[in-house]
Amino acid sequence: MGLSATENSFLKKMPKSALLARRYTEEHEWVDAIDDGIIVGITEFAQDQLGDVVSVELPEVGVSYRHNDAMAIIDSVKTSTDVYSPVDGRVTHVNENLLSQPELINKSPYQDGWIVKMVPENRAQLDSMLTQDQYDELVGSAEK
Repeated sequence: MGLSATENSFLKKMPKSALLARRYTEEHEWVDAIDDGIIVGITEFAQDQLGDVVSVELPEVGVSYRHNDAMAIIDSVKTSTDVYSPVDGRVTHVNENLLSQPELINKSPYQDGWIVKMVPENRAQLDSMLTQDQYDELVGSAEK
């Protein structure tokens, strides 16, 4: 489903310098900052490694997770994999579209295929995540 009208409006009004650049985890999750929270999904590289996604088990809204806790499960034709919480935080929204259309993760991992929205307890954890260049280096070494 992507961002809501409210989130899009907020992002358009926010100065570019105030936006956190997309960050990544070594477990292949991505994080975008929005308003007072974050959006979490899996990367293009991760969805490509999984192959066709056939189902997604989402966490419950309101549940809190610690950094690196498993919070969702993605099943593909090849395997099942956990999605890990990139920060300490509470789930505020889940992408319910994935329940009937799990292939959105393959088709649009950075927009329609997002998994959860969270409110982080410690925004400083975002600063320790990988930048685009660092993630590209990680993925490049994984492909060799």
